Amino acid sequence: MDDTGRMKGRECAEQKDVWILAIESSCDETAAAVVKNGRTVLSNVISSQIDLHTIYGGVVPELASRKHIERINQVIQQALVEAGVGLDQITAIAVTCGPGLVGALLVGVSAAKALAFALKKPLIGVHHIEGHICANYIENKELKPPFICLVVSGGHSHLVNVKDYGEYEILGRTRDDAAGEAFDKVARAIGLGYPGGPKIDRISREGNPEAVHFPRARVGDSELDFSFSGLKSAVLNYLNSCTMQGKTICQADVAASFQKAVVDVLVEHSMHAVRKYGAKSFAIAGGVAANSHLREAMIAACREEKITFCSPSLVYCTDNAAMIGVAGYYEYMKGVRHGYDLNAVPGLKLGEKI
Repeated sequence: MDDTGRMKGRECAEQKDVWILAIESSCDETAAAVVKNGRTVLSNVISSQIDLHTIYGGVVPELASRKHIERINQVIQQALVEAGVGLDQITAIAVTCGPGLVGALLVGVSAAKALAFALKKPLIGVHHIEGHICANYIENKELKPPFICLVVSGGHSHLVNVKDYGEYEILGRTRDDAAGEAFDKVARAIGLGYPGGPKIDRISREGNPEAVHFPRARVGDSELDFSFSGLKSAVLNYLNSCTMQGKTICQADVAASFQKAVVDVLVEHSMHAVRKYGAKSFAIAGGVAANSHLREAMIAACREEKITFCSPSLVYCTDNAAMIGVAGYYEYMKGVRHGYDLNAVPGLKLGEKI
C-alpha cells in the first residue's frame, strides 16, 4: 500500500477472481450478498422489516436497529451458503457506512469490521447511493460510465453524472422532500398506509391521472433540482377542501394524479440533463425506480431521445446487499481500503470521502 492506504492498481489486477461479501443495514432491510468480479451475484439475501413497521406507519429507528442485531449473523451465513462460498474464499468485506439511520448502519458496520478483523480481509466502506447506482451494472452488462443516473428513493432524489466508476457529479437534488418520502406521505393521507410507493403504484392503475391537476414544481435558481413539498401540500389541501365541501374523494384518481405530477417532473429534469450533458445512456435507481409508471415514462422518453435506457430488476431497486457488493468491487479495484475506525455516517454525501 502507498501512504494514502490505497493498494496499487497492479497489485489488485493480479488477483484472478474477486469475491466480495457485502452487508447492507442502512434502514429496515438486513441484507447480505456475495458478488463475484463486480457483475455476478452469487447470493442476495434480504430480511425485510416491513411488517414490523407497517403498524407504526413508517420506520421506527430503534426497532429497526434491534431487528438488525437479531438477523445480521443469520443473513450473512445464509448468503455464504447460497453462494456456495466459504469465508476463506472471500476477498474483501464491503458494507454500507452511510447515509442512513445511524443505529441501523452501526449494526452492519460493526459486523463487517468484526469479520474483516477476524479473517484479516480488506474492509471497504460503501456509500448507499453509490450502491443504488451500481445496481444497474448487475444485469446491464454493457453499461459503463459515463452515463446519467436518476436516483429516487425514500430519502434521496438525485440526478447524477456518472463520470467513471466511483466518480460522481451531482447535477440536481431535492430541496425538501424526496420523491419516495412524498409517496409515503400522500399514501398515508389518502388512507393507503405504509409503504406508500407500491400501494400508490397499484391503485393508480384504476384511476384517472388527469382527474386533478397538481403543480409541477421547478426551482428557479437550479433547473435540475427537485422540490416535492409543494406537491404534497397541494394534495393535502385538495383532500381537506373535498372534506369541507362534502365531496367524495376517489383514492385512485388522487393517487394517479399525484403520481403523474411526480413522474412528469422526474422525466422532464432527467431528459434535460441528458440533452445538456450529451449523454448516450441513462439509468434509474432506488426504491422509486420500481414504480411501473416511472419506468414506462422513462423508457418512452429515452426512446424519443434515441439513447440507451437501463434499470435494475425490482429486487435490486429496493435496499439490498448485492448493489453494495458491486460498488465495493469497483472501490476495491481502485485500491480503496478502510481501517477499523470506519464509522457510520448518517449524513454522508455522495462523493464525500469516507
